Amino acid sequence: MDYLDISQLPTLPDRLAHAMKLNGFSQEALAEKVGCTQASIQKILGGKTLKSKYLPDIARALNVNVDWLELGRIPTSQPLQARHKDGAPIALGLLSPWDDDTPLDDDEVELPVYKEVELSSGLGRSEVQMIEGRKIRFSRRTLQAAGVDLNNAACATNTGNSNFPLILDKATLGVDRGMTRILDGKIYALDHDGLLRIKFLYRLPGGGLRLRSYNRAEYADEDYNLDEVLEQRIVILGRVFWWSSLDPVNSPPLL
Repeated sequence: MDYLDISQLPTLPDRLAHAMKLNGFSQEALAEKVGCTQASIQKILGGKTLKSKYLPDIARALNVNVDWLELGRIPTSQPLQARHKDGAPIALGLLSPWDDDTPLDDDEVELPVYKEVELSSGLGRSEVQMIEGRKIRFSRRTLQAAGVDLNNAACATNTGNSNFPLILDKATLGVDRGMTRILDGKIYALDHDGLLRIKFLYRLPGGGLRLRSYNRAEYADEDYNLDEVLEQRIVILGRVFWWSSLDPVNSPPLL
């Protein structure tokens, strides 16, 4: 790739159009390669957005340096690239930072976030509510591929180590609120009398529930008959279809 400097290609649309021309990509072909919509490529080429989570994927598809594509910085050298045993390069996913001012791409949706909120009664009780203004972004295609109802999807935060090491403390979870039917062995988010809990669920005879943790060495199964389910206000919020965690440097070791 012959990188032209910022005086010759001063804008992101200029550099994108140049790289597409050299690689023989149309908007439609590039969108298909990247896994986004043609409108997302068109917005960048038209200068309507200078922030897109797809820029690292676009750079990879066009075999150009992402810093050059986004910022016009000409790379001084090409780093050695890790390769598979068959010689094919290993493609590492790059982070594409965004903030509240970054516009949504056509293929994106914003999901609200659940948390436990202490009730104003002051009796130490809480209930599960949405966090006002807190959103997490997802690709529509990702949610649809997972069979998630886009209109009923939300996110939540895991607390504790009952599902360690599968789901870490403070992990963000994706919850399909449109899926409350119990599929034995699937993970669900529950409102248990005001507490947000993440458990594997199993049906028991007579309408009862079994709550199971991944960390069964420390957390025994919890069995509830129908009367106990109603008495303890156990409500299924939805099926957990995704989770992700950050692992801070000062966090306890995983092993």
